[in-house]
Amino acid sequence: MSGTNVWTRSRERMRRFPELFAQCSGEAAAYGKCVTATTTGRQELRKDLCVKEFDALKTCFVTAAKKGVK
Repeated sequence: MSGTNVWTRSRERMRRFPELFAQCSGEAAAYGKCVTATTTGRQELRKDLCVKEFDALKTCFVTAAKKGVK
């Protein structure tokens, strides 16, 4: 059944997430600092305030995922 394959692939991607996250720790830390800095007090996070840091993190994840493709 094809539905089973969808869940299997999804679980496999989720299992790899910690490894990918570890490879992008610098980018993740920079994004986290930006989010923290822009949401001090009761401010809400707004779209595009940390876009540069988010794009760097996203690029790192994509690159790390491509390296791990077998």
